[in-house]
Amino acid sequence: MLRTESISNRSMTLLSRLLIPLPATSAQLTGEAVAIKQEIRNLDRIGFEDLHALACSNHVVVRGMEAFLAQVRETADSNRIRWAESALAAERARIRTAIEFLHEICGAFQEHSYEVAVIKSLDHWPDIGSDLDLFTQTPPERVSSLMRRRFDACIAERSWGDRLAGKWNFLIPGLEEPVEIHCSRLGQTGEQESVASNLLRQTRTIFIANHAFQVPSIPDRLMISVLQRMYRHFYFRLCDVVDSAALVDAGAIDFEELRAAAESASIWEGVASYLVIVSDYVKKYRGTDLDLPDFVRTSARFDGDQVHFARGFLRVPIMPQSARLYGRQLADVLGKGELHNGARLSLLPWLATAAAVRQKLTGSDKGIW
Repeated sequence: MLRTESISNRSMTLLSRLLIPLPATSAQLTGEAVAIKQEIRNLDRIGFEDLHALACSNHVVVRGMEAFLAQVRETADSNRIRWAESALAAERARIRTAIEFLHEICGAFQEHSYEVAVIKSLDHWPDIGSDLDLFTQTPPERVSSLMRRRFDACIAERSWGDRLAGKWNFLIPGLEEPVEIHCSRLGQTGEQESVASNLLRQTRTIFIANHAFQVPSIPDRLMISVLQRMYRHFYFRLCDVVDSAALVDAGAIDFEELRAAAESASIWEGVASYLVIVSDYVKKYRGTDLDLPDFVRTSARFDGDQVHFARGFLRVPIMPQSARLYGRQLADVLGKGELHNGARLSLLPWLATAAAVRQKLTGSDKGIW
């Protein structure tokens, strides 16, 4: 259902077929398995490197390489087995180090009675992202002091967007990933006080590599993903599709609760659109939609037909679809009398314009977005 383009389209198609397989009862399963094996047999080293790079940027290296290995081991293809095993071993080593640091950081917060939750980073398990994200309502000066004293961390240069959103990036010796800590605010301009104020009261405990972590509730987890994908970056990673589809398939989402929370945050239409886009992408590869309630589908302002693959990601159109979502969000925030949050949100187009101009002039939006 989605349009595709780019030199990495072949890799995106293969990766999607590996991670969104047909159901075991599908009459097409045998033919699909044969097609995947043939595609892998035709993959040379350059093609594999493209596949691996795409898996890295889409935060699905472990799952992608495991699925790839399951295919090539059946054919005893030693070269491709070696390529995939090497990539998988390196990624697992990176993740082990990151998880140990993450556990130590959360432990340091708890020792000082600072409440903290891991957001986004563990949503992709057994994969993790390219940075470690935390949320706390601890004052920034205390967070900064703790990170410096305990981990010898330094603060990375903050962009305009970072300052508005109330987040700091810390660089820790021995840790490849920056640690991004959101202090008391969420949203692209820090306008999401309602989500932020309730997040820590609604966390749940998960266990990763024998460590316990506090993470957001399912509705908060989805809303944070939506804020990132539909209201800021305007692209999906493949992990967003796979992770969100797994929640729907597992029956883990209380859609009425999600709607109430998203309406309170003025982003319900964005949440509904996000879920329908995920459903459309899943249907493209496994032939069936996600089991979404009718009220989700009718609330969506656009679907997978308006999304295309380019530059390594599934791109959400900014004009007019995302702009309309932003306009509805701003109008709803102002309609609720949240003038301070509305003022923050109104800065987003100016920030995006400045970032676009800098990107065009210098090739980077660093310092702005």
